Amino acid sequence: MAADSPIEQFRAVLGGTARALSGEAEAELSFTADPPRQDGRSIKVPMPPRGLPAEQVAEARGFADSFALRMRHHDNAVHLRSSPAEPVARAVFDAVETARIEALGGRGYAGIADNLDHALAVRLRSDPIARARNREEVPLSTALGLMVRERLTGREAPASAAMGLALIRDWVEKKAGGDLDALTLAVDDQRAYAALATKLLQELELIEGEVLPDEADEGGEEDEGSDDQEQPGEEEGDSQSEQGEGDVEARGEQRESDETEDGEQQQSEATDDGDAEPGDEGEEGMVPNRPNRPHSDLPPQFDYRPYTTQFDEVIAATDLCDAEELDRLRSYLDQQLVHLQGAVTKLANRLQRRLMAQQSRSWDFDQDEGMLDAARLARVVVNPTQSLSYKIERDTEFKDTVVTLLIDNSGSMRGRPISIAAISADIMARTLERVGVKTEVLGFTTRAWKGGQSREKWLAEGRPAQPGRLNDVRHIVYKQADEPWRRAKRSLGLMMREGLLKENIDGEALLWAHSRLIARPEDRKILMVISDGAPVDDSTLSVNSGSYLERHLRQVIGWIEARSPVSLVAIGIGHDVTRYYGRAVTIMDAEQLAGTMVEQLASLFDTE
Repeated sequence: MAADSPIEQFRAVLGGTARALSGEAEAELSFTADPPRQDGRSIKVPMPPRGLPAEQVAEARGFADSFALRMRHHDNAVHLRSSPAEPVARAVFDAVETARIEALGGRGYAGIADNLDHALAVRLRSDPIARARNREEVPLSTALGLMVRERLTGREAPASAAMGLALIRDWVEKKAGGDLDALTLAVDDQRAYAALATKLLQELELIEGEVLPDEADEGGEEDEGSDDQEQPGEEEGDSQSEQGEGDVEARGEQRESDETEDGEQQQSEATDDGDAEPGDEGEEGMVPNRPNRPHSDLPPQFDYRPYTTQFDEVIAATDLCDAEELDRLRSYLDQQLVHLQGAVTKLANRLQRRLMAQQSRSWDFDQDEGMLDAARLARVVVNPTQSLSYKIERDTEFKDTVVTLLIDNSGSMRGRPISIAAISADIMARTLERVGVKTEVLGFTTRAWKGGQSREKWLAEGRPAQPGRLNDVRHIVYKQADEPWRRAKRSLGLMMREGLLKENIDGEALLWAHSRLIARPEDRKILMVISDGAPVDDSTLSVNSGSYLERHLRQVIGWIEARSPVSLVAIGIGHDVTRYYGRAVTIMDAEQLAGTMVEQLASLFDTE
């Protein structure tokens, strides 16, 4: 792209504006085909078409302004310390904080306020609030964020959300109208605002399940005492958060028996009050909250089940978009590969040498039969009385092998992690094919945010208790084991598609990938999982116990590691997966993924 092209000039102007708004001289802005996001000082906004139509220009400006204002007015440490642990409450807390940030940024700047309004309208197009027909279908995080925004800015919510807001407004005003008004008095003080937001959640009974009498006796007093001494103004905010997160981790398995009764009853009661749809807007749009819970022994009687499998799908990547879009996405992936070409070649060669060394051919010489040994013909020429020499190749002990790469396609992987995962899968498929190791590349996500058709069916059938998994799973085949890399290379680009990455139900994905491996004829079977944390599906967790998906994942992993001939290894990106898998490694930078994959695979072959 030419340096003086209109798009590049627009990017430069946006970048300068973002640095001015954020107060960060090192803030960088770039365009992306993925959902907009902010990572540290890096801002990614949607790339407008070459003609720079006004609608797309306003959208890019709105997201750029929103992220820049977050860098200026938001302290992430304060936010995390006060955030509740429950997914629904956390989503509401995030949405209320976003409303504060954007209200501060729009004060006295009509242009910025208009840009933020436009970005909000774009986000609401895909939000369930625009399609809600009853109170149970209104996502509470979106509704509360819009109502707080009205209080702080005086601006009405976009028309697309008006009907959904009307369904829930009276209930919220009745239970917490005073708390909404109080937020306007603390908009300039994040700590005080967070404490008031926590009180709002308490009034709406969204965090009632986090402060049970037995929990307060066990560990709440210590947390409250230390927090009160350090920050008296945060008595309700911080101590509530500490109980919600620290106590849940400390208790571990003690709550599991209670969760199926008390926890689920509280969840269903909260759902009756209007939070049936867990929020997903948070700080970075539709990114699920990933719990990090400690180890717990799986009770053998734990019964996991999907509410319905009617809407699940196993689908080839080529069936999810047309050939033209696949070519475009593959081209985008190839552009990412260009900058890593040197490292890619080194990694591929390193793995190839390790595997070829195990496949090296060896011979027995001076045999009476076999293949003629040409190297020893010279002695026959010198002395014709010498007999011809033959050689026989020894049997190699290198087993016929198949490797499956199972890649987490959840929303929290979007951006650099999923790009690196796709690049790494591409490297591994090519390299292993060179040495005769078949490779299958699979992905797992859900078909929809917030439950999809499974949840709609559950609502239509009267919302029976303990429904189990409550979303439509989508399992994607990017490359089959017997398919050559050159035929499947386009499919790997699908991971770059905006909107593909949603939520993740790891346990069922593991079983699916495992069943495909078991059906293979190869002697050695290796399953490598690439993920960035615990399984999360807000729809399922809102009506079951908070550890429902995680317990199933542990059960599946334990069964595979103890009884299956499949070798299981996992790589966690930014989250500790060694809590789940016996053979695992955690990396903190996605750039390390390719090298870690090479080392893990090589070590598996070495141990064999």
